[in-house]
Amino acid sequence: MASSALIAHWNPEDQGFWRSRGASIAQRNLWLSIPALTLAFAIWMVWSVVVVNLPTVGFKFSTNQLFWLASLPALCGATLRIFYSFAVPIFGGRRWTAISTASLLLPAAGIGMAVQNPGTPYEVFVLLALLCGFGGGNFASSMANISFFFPKEKKGTALGLNAGLGNLGVSIVQFVVPLVITMGSFGSWGGDAQIAMKAGKATALWLQNAGYVWLPFIALSALAAWFWMNDLAEAKASFADQAVIFKRKHNWLMCWLYLGTFGSFIGYSAGFPLLIKSQFPGVNALQYAWLGPLVGALVRPVGGWLADKMGGARVTFWNFIAMALGVVAVLQFLPHGGQGGNFAAFLASFLVLFATSGIGNGSTFRMIPVIFLTERQREAAGQPKAVQEQAVKDANKEAAAVLGFSSAVGAYGGFFIPKAYGTSAAMTGSMDAALYFFIAFYITCVAVTWWFYSRKNAEMPC
Repeated sequence: MASSALIAHWNPEDQGFWRSRGASIAQRNLWLSIPALTLAFAIWMVWSVVVVNLPTVGFKFSTNQLFWLASLPALCGATLRIFYSFAVPIFGGRRWTAISTASLLLPAAGIGMAVQNPGTPYEVFVLLALLCGFGGGNFASSMANISFFFPKEKKGTALGLNAGLGNLGVSIVQFVVPLVITMGSFGSWGGDAQIAMKAGKATALWLQNAGYVWLPFIALSALAAWFWMNDLAEAKASFADQAVIFKRKHNWLMCWLYLGTFGSFIGYSAGFPLLIKSQFPGVNALQYAWLGPLVGALVRPVGGWLADKMGGARVTFWNFIAMALGVVAVLQFLPHGGQGGNFAAFLASFLVLFATSGIGNGSTFRMIPVIFLTERQREAAGQPKAVQEQAVKDANKEAAAVLGFSSAVGAYGGFFIPKAYGTSAAMTGSMDAALYFFIAFYITCVAVTWWFYSRKNAEMPC
């Protein structure tokens, strides 16, 4: 299977090749990549739901311990992305997708076993939270892999679909888990129910289903990737070949911008349930928390499509302005000093933030391949045809590595945003300080986008 799945020649920029053979192969790999990435996000963010239910089934963890469990998957996933960024050119996209997807079986099964015993040590939960970081790492390799398959004019849409539908895993887990833990879906194999106390009433919960429900889907997705995806010989590169990106200025600039878009999406997703619970205690947080990630995931392909049509830099510039204004709106509708607050307006403002983070995710990821292709082609201008063809190949490899590495940097937002909430509350008694910091950060993103990419005579218009 390994040899038959290897494609020796791949040139999507050749329109004849693309129409006759390339498009169908690229689409098949994309549509097998998407469910694998969706499951990865589901496992990555499962703790955002599980932690809310742990105290109700008898676990005596402090609020600080629960915040750490919600934050650790993001911290681990972001760190793993640094390594996963370079995995596809080394191991092959098909192999790595299958292996990395199968690795999700470990935290999913572990959660199912650990939550059934209230005596399970906190350290075990810390380990499982870190293992859930495998799901976060998968995004870097998945996006790098798909970027190789599509021509420049279709990369924005393809990467937007892969990431956007993959991001749906966040919303799916926050919607599905509260449902499946209320029923004994796996019979005797799944274990007995736990007795949860909610509002003074005893309720049966099968919290183990939060992990077990994903097991068959993970196994099927891993097998599908192994048997029907492809490795590209021309995408092969060593770590040393890819490490040239650390010398590229635009790698670091795009990391900053992606921290503003994806970092916001995943950070807001991880912290939204606890934010609602702390600021609006009379509201059932899990009833609404899934809406934000759903909106952000669904509009991400729109961001890629808009960037293909209008230019990634233009979309990104206006999008960061909208994000800053969205935080201003959130500030207006939060309770202050335990008084006031408008939950409906707060929720609407946050949905705008999720939507703009999704659009920005799509537009920034469209910018990266264009930037590096333009840069390498400028260097090869006037050179022999062979040099120009090699420049395109080098650009694709660099862009894939930057897509992965910038996603690693961006993912740290999933750790810092929830912790910023906690720090702000501890130091000032409110969330305002954290939100003002977010506004200031978005202003820096507006400035970087305008100066380097979107203004007239910008260094790298894209």
